[in-house]
Amino acid sequence: MNDTLMIQGTGSDAGKSTLVAGLCRVLHRRGVAVVPFKPQNMALNSAVTVDGGEIGRAQAVQAQACGLEPHTDMNPVLLKPSSDTGAQVIIHGRALTDLDAVAYHRYKPRAMAAVLESYARLRTQYGVIMVEGAGSPAEINLRDRDIANMGFAEEVDCPVVLVADIDKGGVFAQIVGTLELLSDSERARVRGFVINRFRGDLALLQPGLDWLEQRTGKQVFGVLPYLHDLHLEAEDGLGGRLHWQADAADRITVSVPLLPRISNHTDFDALRLHPQVELHFVAPGETLPPSDLIILPGSKSVRDDLAFLRRQQWDAQLLRHLRYGGKVLGICGGFQMLGSEIRDPRGIESAPGSSAGLGLLDMHTELFADKQLQRVQGRLALDDAKVTGYEIHCGLSTGPALQRPAVHLAGGDDGAVSADGQIIGTYLHGLFDQPAACDALLRWAGLHNVCSPDYPTLRESQLDRLADAMEQHLDLAALLSM
Repeated sequence: MNDTLMIQGTGSDAGKSTLVAGLCRVLHRRGVAVVPFKPQNMALNSAVTVDGGEIGRAQAVQAQACGLEPHTDMNPVLLKPSSDTGAQVIIHGRALTDLDAVAYHRYKPRAMAAVLESYARLRTQYGVIMVEGAGSPAEINLRDRDIANMGFAEEVDCPVVLVADIDKGGVFAQIVGTLELLSDSERARVRGFVINRFRGDLALLQPGLDWLEQRTGKQVFGVLPYLHDLHLEAEDGLGGRLHWQADAADRITVSVPLLPRISNHTDFDALRLHPQVELHFVAPGETLPPSDLIILPGSKSVRDDLAFLRRQQWDAQLLRHLRYGGKVLGICGGFQMLGSEIRDPRGIESAPGSSAGLGLLDMHTELFADKQLQRVQGRLALDDAKVTGYEIHCGLSTGPALQRPAVHLAGGDDGAVSADGQIIGTYLHGLFDQPAACDALLRWAGLHNVCSPDYPTLRESQLDRLADAMEQHLDLAALLSM
């Protein structure tokens, strides 16, 4: 048996990724060979796959829900924005080119060929393919050559379920309006709806559900409640929340400057959930607050983000933080910023040229077209703590600072520690995911009685919590019968 079901949304952040992840876990618990698939994703949060490629973070989470290692066929087209009008185009896990929006529109037939190639391979290996759309299928300007929503569904002839977010308000207008903007064949392909993030008494909503079914002739498969504090790693944006308070009396303050092209901010998810960490993402126009640790995050456009950091005067605030004994950690692009110079003579990330770094580590970085993509494990120089993670970067860093590495990996050393021990830089994403490594880094930053949660186990429990909610609140027999 082979079945394909596609989840599309009335808009961005309607709950597509969440619904696919939950359904994947439901089917996996029932012993079904299920695999996630997203034809086209646009995100700066990515993951390294078992076959050495790069896909969207949401598909890596969905793979985990299926009990699978992430693979490039799960997300054959990934777009990583480098500006408001351009993006790096990643096909089957490899960065091929940078295109503006108009050029990518012309490129879409080639991208669709890659999508169908991956889909065909998955069909030979799995019984069920759970497909996630992107944005909304009702974007009129994007319907021509569409590969992300109805264009794909029509090509492979699969049914569609539409998910809408009631917490945003106007849920019936979202659903009916979306249907009205579809073609007749696309509208017929939508078999029903899931309403997401409901708060309140379902009895008060029921008359609206009855009207919706009568108005559209399609089934409401269920209403998912607002699952407070549900944690799934984000597909892309941070959302509206930028501050997390610490519950424990013994706590530490960590601040992260919110750069315009911040990438892989899931590095900090373990800190958001840590009861001893008060975490601040510092927005543009804000001053870096008094902190024990400031972390410079990854960036898709390192030189541009470094210039932005300077315009915000965060560089001067960072130096003041160090003078008062604070600690600084740079991850990936943030690590490159800590050096003396960043060279991009080939224009890999922006206009060709070079930029002076912050000068806090004696090293320089040059950007090359070939991206380093690998999953790694090893030991932190701090306390010899076990660390696992992944590398996604274009740069090669060299210089005396690297003679004091931050991490000892199986394939060689990585990163740097300053002579005075106040600064650490590394290319390794996922530094805080393992409890031992998180403990070691927070002790270095000044937290003495640290006890970090088991983040990998927590991620598993959150997927099970989501699946339990779907078992309770959705008509899974009807939904999965498709």
